[in-house]
Amino acid sequence: MNILKLTRFVIYILFKINCYAKLQKMDKKLVTREEDYSKWYNELIVKAGLAENSAVRGCMIIKPYGYAIWEKMQSQLDKMFKESGHENAYFPLFVPKSLFEAEEKNAEGFAKECAIVTHYRLQNDPENKGKLRVDPNAKLEEELIIRPTSEAIIWSTYKNWIQSYRDLPILINQWANVVRWEMRTRLFLRTAEFLWQEGHTAHETKNEAIEETIMINNLYADFAENFMSMPVIKGVKSKNETFAGADKTYCIEALMQDGKALQAGTSHFLAQNFAKAFDVKFADRDGKLNYVWATSWGVSSRLMGALVMTHSDDRGLVLPPKLAPHQVIFVPIYKNEEQLKSISEVVKDLRYKLNEVGVSSKFDDRETKRPGEKFAQHEIQGVPVRITIGPKDLEKNSLEIFRRDTFEKQFIQINDSVEYVLQLLDQIQDNLFEKALSFRDENITEVDDFDDFKNILENKGGFISAHWDGTDETENKIKELTKATIRCIPEGVKSAGKCIFSGKPSEQRVLFAKAY
Repeated sequence: MNILKLTRFVIYILFKINCYAKLQKMDKKLVTREEDYSKWYNELIVKAGLAENSAVRGCMIIKPYGYAIWEKMQSQLDKMFKESGHENAYFPLFVPKSLFEAEEKNAEGFAKECAIVTHYRLQNDPENKGKLRVDPNAKLEEELIIRPTSEAIIWSTYKNWIQSYRDLPILINQWANVVRWEMRTRLFLRTAEFLWQEGHTAHETKNEAIEETIMINNLYADFAENFMSMPVIKGVKSKNETFAGADKTYCIEALMQDGKALQAGTSHFLAQNFAKAFDVKFADRDGKLNYVWATSWGVSSRLMGALVMTHSDDRGLVLPPKLAPHQVIFVPIYKNEEQLKSISEVVKDLRYKLNEVGVSSKFDDRETKRPGEKFAQHEIQGVPVRITIGPKDLEKNSLEIFRRDTFEKQFIQINDSVEYVLQLLDQIQDNLFEKALSFRDENITEVDDFDDFKNILENKGGFISAHWDGTDETENKIKELTKATIRCIPEGVKSAGKCIFSGKPSEQRVLFAKAY
């Protein structure tokens, strides 16, 4: 073998080794949930193409596939808000510091998380060519807070909108981004900047405001259970966990697969706190001036994290059909252009029929990927239904249908496939909810002793139903000793007992858990 042939051979071997290494890297499986739940979650978010960390510490880039899921959430929630009488508006990102300080409890509650704008211009740095520095002559007269929440800017606006009871109620929602300067971040669950919706309503009476608060909390629960297939527990927060500036916070709490709780949505009865802070009064039906009654409520892109952790497995995402970007994926199996053409004609007709009945689908006819690679991608991205069709299937007038939640496969006649898929999508949606509900219920444990409380918390996790004496002191001490917090106080469920920590009388059980 001459030198030239030897060189070519070596190059060929190195090329093959490199290709194999790349393939191994691509095919590397996720770390399992049992091995490292946190690492599994982070790997899955990235490998499924949902999001990735950005150049800004603590901020994320939501990629197209992840954003498509968020858009589905946003679209459905927006529809529900509008059906219940709410309208969308938009308010500024920046809040003057004096306005932010007006409601003292709210300002104190968010002070440590605020990002602040102090200057409005940069200039060339004479000491470092090509660099910029803050222009010392461009300092703002008043510092601006980048909104961590919008109550201050909105209620300063409502003051100009409200004079009489005839101007009420005001039912406003906005879709926006907010900044809370978190020190420890995790994609979707806790980031310095995140997406959300925030509702802000103004009412004539206390009862109207309370009804609004409860109605929205029920709406959130409806969305979580019927669209996310995620069971939740409704209730109220303890005083310590109540939103800064609110009299009462209603909540929905969900349980993740690692036994930690996640606050999925909150709805706050603000009473007249913000109306008084911003002097928002109205002339009532008797001509007397009264302060307006208020609510605020919101869910955020952390629901994406909840969706991942509620259903997904060691092989990737598992998405409820109602929120999947593509409910059905078609993968052709072929050897030549003629076969692909025949398959494409059948798929085109099926996609049209599915679209007619409201099912979203995609035809993955990429020539750059082999069928096995496509299967792996769609599996890790949690596409609910995969339909495979090849020349032999065409001969039999059938196709293979695979469901992501149970990995079951069925061969169905093409003429029956649309009706079958419709039923299958409903089955998957229901199955995911029932599976998550069973897990949640199996992980709610009643305890009456603090040693049992600590044992369950460390060795089983989940929600712990226990008596609490209702004091901040006991709540804080339990949190200090165990890192568990009161996640939810179920309303209307009274049962007398003794507090697990202090032994003092207790009116009912509350739910404790470690939480995200």
